[in-house]
Amino acid sequence: EGNMQRTAIIMAGGGGTRFWPVSRMTTPKQLVKLTGNDVMINETIKHYDHVVDRKDTFIVTNEKQAQLMDKLLFDEVDRSHILIEPVQRNTAPCIIYAAMTIKRLYGDALMAVFPADHHIADIREYERVLELAFKTAEETNKMVTVGIWPTFPSTGYGYIRFSTNPVEPGSEVFYLRRFVEKPEESIAKEYINSKKYLWNSGMFIWKASVILEQYKQLLPEMYASMEAIFDKLRTPEEQEAIAAVYPGLEKVSVDYGIMEKASEVYCIPAEFGWNDVGSWDALDSVFNKDENGNVRVGQSEIIDCERCVFFDESGDKLTTAIGLEDTVVVQTKDAILVCAKDKVQDVKQMVELLKEKGRVDLL
Repeated sequence: EGNMQRTAIIMAGGGGTRFWPVSRMTTPKQLVKLTGNDVMINETIKHYDHVVDRKDTFIVTNEKQAQLMDKLLFDEVDRSHILIEPVQRNTAPCIIYAAMTIKRLYGDALMAVFPADHHIADIREYERVLELAFKTAEETNKMVTVGIWPTFPSTGYGYIRFSTNPVEPGSEVFYLRRFVEKPEESIAKEYINSKKYLWNSGMFIWKASVILEQYKQLLPEMYASMEAIFDKLRTPEEQEAIAAVYPGLEKVSVDYGIMEKASEVYCIPAEFGWNDVGSWDALDSVFNKDENGNVRVGQSEIIDCERCVFFDESGDKLTTAIGLEDTVVVQTKDAILVCAKDKVQDVKQMVELLKEKGRVDLL
């Protein structure tokens, strides 16, 4: 059992426009109750409760969300660990900001990087995989990713191509070969049949020192900009310093900026009932369905409906539906969304349309 300090970093900058009308600019999906008894970011923290302390959790987010987060987050999460990005610059800047902060606070420590809003069904298995990832990162000084065995040919996820031979005989750890963008359906089917591809979960585990060394080599300009303000981190001058350098940082994901180019990245293929809860149809695999395949959250009375999602957040209205198939119906205090299930990715377009129409009150 290693004894290196462990930390968790949650990337929570996104807007989650695909979950409109529940998700809004000021209350994005990670700050609403979509899948559990608590807001999604707290559900994410609960998932790793037995592996990393809540007090060693860090959250990277933006100004808009920070205040609400302060209100909603578990008390044990240190509010000074909420790192605020002045502008969004994809995941590479977000992660170096967190890594520098860890270095400043702990000298060095293990970091597990998580998205803010994933659902996990099998918590015990998830904990086991995380423990293995931490142990691997600590003992080998490698960057470790967690890949998910795909259960259907998803065109909404990125994929990881991994080597089919483990790093050592009998090990659950493999070499990562490359990241692949969201594929067309025919290609997704090939990926699944080949057994050489995993879904990219966006979970990474490494030592702060190890990832910072990679930035130094692979994103040297970004590294130099952040290194220059290192001494200001965790001081009253931090926000001013970050505001000065951040807008100049390259907009690039950690997958492409670092992982793709790094020489040896480890990958652990796993299966723990993972769902990235990316759009309304994802609730299908998170909630229990009735005998006709309907998911019902909130008040509803239905007749002859199949494979629908009814989600009511208004609190005081009753949704009624007759004879619908494969339809999503979402109700909030001020808006109703009715959408064919195979068009849920286009909810983003509705948000754009409302923006054009000047309906800022609904965004």
